Amino acid sequence: MGQKLHLVLGGRVKDPRGIEFENLEQVDLVGVYPDFDSAENAWRSAAQRTVDDAEMKYVIVHLHRLLEPHLADHEKIADAE
Repeated sequence: MGQKLHLVLGGRVKDPRGIEFENLEQVDLVGVYPDFDSAENAWRSAAQRTVDDAEMKYVIVHLHRLLEPHLADHEKIADAE
């Protein structure tokens, strides 16, 4: 199985209930991480810095699911068992 890469990014969103960023040139690319736990720690740290600003949002993107979608389907099956 390939690496389980995760991207953490964030920025000001048009609507706090969504993830459409106002200005893609100002998106904060926090980093790429080799596992979910590392990504989650980075996400928590970034999100905590902007906790008082409802229009700032940070997310974790499962890059491995985008790069190898056939493996993502296999993960879902394995998780269900």
